Amino acid sequence: MVARTMGGADWFLLLLLSILWGGSFFFVEVALQGLPPLTIVALRVALAAAALQLIVLARGARVPITRQACAAFLGMGLLNNVVPFTLIVWGQTAISGGLASILNATTSLFTVVVAHFLAADERLQGGRLAGVLVGLGGVTIVIGPGALGGGGDAVWAQLAVLGAALCYALAGVFGRRFGRLGITPLTAATGQVSASALILVPLAAIFEQPWAGEAPQTAVWLAVVGLALLSTALAYLLYFRILASAGAVNLLLVTFLIPVSAIVLGALVLGERLDAAQLGGMAVIALGLALVDGRLAAGLARGLRAAGPAGGPRS
Repeated sequence: MVARTMGGADWFLLLLLSILWGGSFFFVEVALQGLPPLTIVALRVALAAAALQLIVLARGARVPITRQACAAFLGMGLLNNVVPFTLIVWGQTAISGGLASILNATTSLFTVVVAHFLAADERLQGGRLAGVLVGLGGVTIVIGPGALGGGGDAVWAQLAVLGAALCYALAGVFGRRFGRLGITPLTAATGQVSASALILVPLAAIFEQPWAGEAPQTAVWLAVVGLALLSTALAYLLYFRILASAGAVNLLLVTFLIPVSAIVLGALVLGERLDAAQLGGMAVIALGLALVDGRLAAGLARGLRAAGPAGGPRS
């Protein structure tokens, strides 16, 4: 049974995961200064896969290669790495990492809808439905009126990041099958990232031929290493552990926290700034996520019930 309420350990891991994934938007910003998008994604998953394979060997474990396991790794790799990583990195060629992280926060909103139809124990209820509607309103504010006019590379980049968020939502539900197959978080992370590398490395070589350009600077390589080892290898170990114990909807509350670290890093190191509409949209999305979570509203309701008899009129 998937836990409905997360304990202290789950919340700690969720916070750590948000920092690692928030940092990924910063690392991508730096890496784009010297490498093309698909090459960045290919290097990210290839280095992460190598690191995870070494960890598996060091622990004396093995990645299963049964037909079911390989199909699960391929499906998860496409939904959780190949498609969303590519969409986000391409999107960040036209928008900032902070803005991309705000749009990525809609993952939880998409997850509520996806889980309603695909996961029998995570049904869509009144509070969550209200959260989805409010969150989508926030997305509309962030994207702005330019979307209505068909407008420009920035709009398409924002839509690409929203597409990535939908992929993450599908992956959050799809990934639950690893528990049913008896695949551990470590081997699940290793298998899906390895499958992603097998797809992306040839694609990057064919379409971008990164060896033909100028050698990137040291900062670019450091960003790629951070993206691979911290924001991918380590992050996915945490991802599958939280998924197994807390469920898809609880796990993807991490997107509520990611924009904070992404925006702070972008502002301090890269000098990025968000306009008032984008910050306002983020606040509305945050409200939607709080409604999706439900625990804040439940806590306030309990507080009001507890205070009612004492503070009300007496006969």
